[in-house]
Amino acid sequence: MTLLHSAVQAPRHHEPLDGLGVRMVFARGEDIYAQDEKADLLYRVISGAVRTTRIMSDGRRQIGDFYFSDDMFGLECGPTHRFAAEALTTCEVLVFKPGAALPGRVGDARIQAALWEATTQELERSREHLMLLGRHTALERVGVFLLSLSRRMGQGELAMGRQDMADYLGLTIETVSRMLSQLQAEGMVEFFGARRYRLLRPERLRAWADA
Repeated sequence: MTLLHSAVQAPRHHEPLDGLGVRMVFARGEDIYAQDEKADLLYRVISGAVRTTRIMSDGRRQIGDFYFSDDMFGLECGPTHRFAAEALTTCEVLVFKPGAALPGRVGDARIQAALWEATTQELERSREHLMLLGRHTALERVGVFLLSLSRRMGQGELAMGRQDMADYLGLTIETVSRMLSQLQAEGMVEFFGARRYRLLRPERLRAWADA
């Protein structure tokens, strides 16, 4: 992908890395970069939601992570992207080169701080994801996922569908649907339509997360 993809004329608000790259708008379902594409750019979500996916050799899909406002993504240890990135909703993304900097040392400090923060967050979320898959029941996985999502987004809203949740949590879509119904039946979560929810017993979900 090049930086000529699309010009952004959206209303501007303060972005800590303004001046380091180009703001771009992606429609829901649009690819931001492809699996195995050269990893020469970095990305920061300004608004909306992004998911990363990888198609395995047997055709199965693996969800890497979900990214929301202020999250940086596209960080790689190697020269190519192991996962593809796709706009989960209409989103605005700041796209910049890792070596880009504003004139002077201030720009250097900003990008270094952003990269350090992003790397730390990626490692922490990867650790939590591994623990979630390895140590929790299906009900606990779904409940802790809703808790984590509400913390990161600051509200109870599902930007992703149930198939996305299933692929991320290592479950089937039928199991995810049953667990969501069970969480509501047990008075732990209240749903408003298909995508909005409220945590009624967050302390129980936190106990699961810390187990």
